[in-house]
Amino acid sequence: MNDHRDIEHANNWIELSSGALLHNATLFRRLIGSDLAFMAVVKANAYGHGMLPVARTVAESCVDWLGVFTASEGIALREAGITVPILVLGATSDRQIDGAVEADLRLSIMSTGGVRDLLNHSSCASARVHLKLETGTNRQGLVSADLPEAISLLRGGGVSIEGAYTHFADIEDTTDHTFAAGQIDRFGALLERLDVTVPIPHTACTAATILFPDTHFRMVRVGIGLFGLWPSKETQVSAAALERNDLDLRPVMTWKTRIAQIKNVPTGEYVGYGRTFRATRPTRIAVLPVGYADGYDRKLSSGAHTLVRGTRAPVVGRICMNLTMVDVTDVAQAGAGDEVILLGAAGDESVSAEDLARLADTINYEIVTRAAPGSPRILVP
Repeated sequence: MNDHRDIEHANNWIELSSGALLHNATLFRRLIGSDLAFMAVVKANAYGHGMLPVARTVAESCVDWLGVFTASEGIALREAGITVPILVLGATSDRQIDGAVEADLRLSIMSTGGVRDLLNHSSCASARVHLKLETGTNRQGLVSADLPEAISLLRGGGVSIEGAYTHFADIEDTTDHTFAAGQIDRFGALLERLDVTVPIPHTACTAATILFPDTHFRMVRVGIGLFGLWPSKETQVSAAALERNDLDLRPVMTWKTRIAQIKNVPTGEYVGYGRTFRATRPTRIAVLPVGYADGYDRKLSSGAHTLVRGTRAPVVGRICMNLTMVDVTDVAQAGAGDEVILLGAAGDESVSAEDLARLADTINYEIVTRAAPGSPRILVP
């Protein structure tokens, strides 16, 4: 985790509201009740928010488990002193197995080849695994025909089968959840075929956690909702239909930069590559040291707004690799060094991940996950 001194030398940085993060975590804990395990998914640098500050904050509150994608992520959490159970949701390569088991990471098993890789290591007797079961997404997962051999091999190697889970293919992007219901049925049928007691079956992502209590089983896995973002508009519509849309999710991320320079551009002059913007009046342009190399998507060119001194300031011209230009003609006293909000709120104005996602023809997940890689993440109240 970075401290506030890091932003003095940063072109752009991310501020994380610890209050919003804990608020969201508490909402989900209340939603699922006290009897179920609550996993916070912090893979991909906690969806761009910063894995270590997020994990530390929620592990000290009401979260029981953490979910990562790689063993390297899990080991980094252990090295940071985090002791709660951690599940690696991706495959663990042969060269990472001993380190992962030594760090007491729970490993996902999603193929018979993965079982054999695990059994090639003497550390396997200490391993605890979760079986990833294929129910319709057709990415990673054990198919029905694989299960007898996988279970037999794991039992023979003395490996503890702690959990089994699946992943929904189409629960966020639709209001028709027939396919998801079929996946739940297939998951139940596969559990019966295991011929072994699985203490922790789990299927629920954020959308399923909100919409369908029958998906909760013994644990839920909350990712995007933890960061104050709804998985999709369809999820919100479905939640409203089920009268489960009263969750007051609060965005955690604010992405900031500073004005590097003010340019006075006469009427008729162009700004940026391709001359896509031409000033129709004497215009004050703020040059920002952020661009598509920082995850500020080029598709936001001449469409997005930023917040300067609490006032909306439009992006003009094409977003460059390292620079973006915004029109601050109507922002009184805007000057070099002023903070600029690329994503977040100031007073009554806001720029949401959904706003940027619509302009970039993507989803809010991608907006936050790609934001300012390598830039400081600062916890604020």
